[in-house]
Amino acid sequence: MRTVLITGGSRGIGAATARAFAQNGDRVIINYQSSHQLANSLAEELGGIAICADVSDKAQVQAMLAQIGEVDVLVNNAGFAQFAMFDALSDEDWQRMLGVTLSGAFYCIQGVLPHMIHQKSGAIINVSSIWGITGSACEVAYSTAKAGLIGMTKALAKEVGPSGISVNCVAPGVIDTDMNACLGDDILKQLAEETPLGRIGTPEEVAKTILFLAEGGHFITGQVLSPNGGLVI
Repeated sequence: MRTVLITGGSRGIGAATARAFAQNGDRVIINYQSSHQLANSLAEELGGIAICADVSDKAQVQAMLAQIGEVDVLVNNAGFAQFAMFDALSDEDWQRMLGVTLSGAFYCIQGVLPHMIHQKSGAIINVSSIWGITGSACEVAYSTAKAGLIGMTKALAKEVGPSGISVNCVAPGVIDTDMNACLGDDILKQLAEETPLGRIGTPEEVAKTILFLAEGGHFITGQVLSPNGGLVI
């Protein structure tokens, strides 16, 4: 049985991913920061564990990993939406986005790597976004952080590949989550119409992609898979 840590795992893509791994027979650890009730309810449902930790805080990540023990699969999914004109971004806005998205992945990866290197196996999946590929107006900080995850994925895959560890990235398109609900029905409808498959995606579809990349034996590392319905080709 593998131990799988999913950051930002209490809802949306994270929760769907937790369910996918649990159904696969894995031991699931659900990291969360503020959604206590959702995380613990999900952990009870799946027979997993919910742990509160702000991944942008190295000390909290270290304490979380000490509680978990060895991790075989890491899914760096923690993140949040941020809509603002570039010149309106505060230092705090910028640092918080980079802290959760990039520093959080950095701290978690550094924490789990020693075990993975020792056992000569492991899978790391970073959850980016199509906006990390194409950029998005009024989401410069978000796009920058998600693009950084793509760069981290590619470079780290080369570094740890000789140790039998795969590092890949999933860059979802427009997905039916709470984070995108704030866009409003009209914008979501427009985005669905612009998508060749004619709809927005589901968290479960992204979770299937993440689970595939964690399975191993497919000779894939350093890659970016983008379940986006053809919105970006």
